[in-house]
Amino acid sequence: MTQQWMEGWVWGGNVRPLLELLSRYMGYRFDDIDYETVEAALPGTDDERPDGWYAYPLIGVDRVVQVRLANAVGSDVVCVEIFGLDTEELWIRADTLLSAFASG
Repeated sequence: MTQQWMEGWVWGGNVRPLLELLSRYMGYRFDDIDYETVEAALPGTDDERPDGWYAYPLIGVDRVVQVRLANAVGSDVVCVEIFGLDTEELWIRADTLLSAFASG
């Protein structure tokens, strides 16, 4: 596996389910405290600024995935970058989640 990261976007209301499911695939339980932390940081983000992204680690049983999030200015879209996708299965699952949570 060569590509260990991906980028995409999700609707703002889909940030929590994205992080919950990605965490589950890694053996990490993403809970209310995790989401409150992310939710508090998101309003200060801006995808157009290099320093405008918020990074949150998801620490699984045997891996750490870093998720970077930033609001797309003027929309209800949250841009997402995911690093540490060290297996093809995890990469495919993350890609599927991004696709699903960007629809509708």
